[in-house]
Amino acid sequence: MSYCIALKLSRGLLFMSDTLTNGGVDDISSYPKTFSWGVPGERQILLSAAGNLATSQAAVNTLSENIKNKKMDDTTILTAPTMFQVARTVSHTLAEVIDGSARGHQKAENKFSATFILGGQIKNSEMALYLIYPEGNFIEVSNEQPFFQIGETKYGRPILVRAFDPDMIFEDAIKLLMVSFDSTIKANLSVGPPLDIHIYKKDSLQPAQVIKIQSKDPYFNMISNEWGKALKDSLSTLPSYKFDAG
Repeated sequence: MSYCIALKLSRGLLFMSDTLTNGGVDDISSYPKTFSWGVPGERQILLSAAGNLATSQAAVNTLSENIKNKKMDDTTILTAPTMFQVARTVSHTLAEVIDGSARGHQKAENKFSATFILGGQIKNSEMALYLIYPEGNFIEVSNEQPFFQIGETKYGRPILVRAFDPDMIFEDAIKLLMVSFDSTIKANLSVGPPLDIHIYKKDSLQPAQVIKIQSKDPYFNMISNEWGKALKDSLSTLPSYKFDAG
């Protein structure tokens, strides 16, 4: 399994994903789950993937090959005129890969499923962030849904719901995501470091800055230890529940 988060901040887009891929107790590997394409000064595209590794890799490779082998009338993620059209291109590609993989197999098992988070910006347009479902449909981030998660979302969601602020600076947003990832890693062995962080600055139209967090990263381990301690301290300061013991 995977865990990926993308935030749409007033300052830009922030993606964070784990890289652990577990095919069994004796088959543990690391693969990137966030990918990027762009034309400096014209557009930048980011994509995170969760689900079946073969499916997500096939879809990502197809998107890249379509860019290289573009014909006159073809639309690719680097030629689509709007981020909405980029999302349509990605969603169609994902749906086609899943359909091709599932052909001749039992689709009900959902073995070939994958979900994407797509974000980016095209010159003279606003930043956009989309959640793309395996069926090929997608939704855009909103004020009511200001961030997207895919993969093992439940463990790290509470801190995001309580503390996310679109006006927070990148440094504070990264701290928030580290707490979310720490909660997930502690609760689920299928999610783990290294962690990849991609920072895209609004209107820069330049490639995202990439930071890799290793398992022994001192800041991440400090966050893990201090957050655990803060939770215990906060719990101890709350009034005890009163009930009739008789």
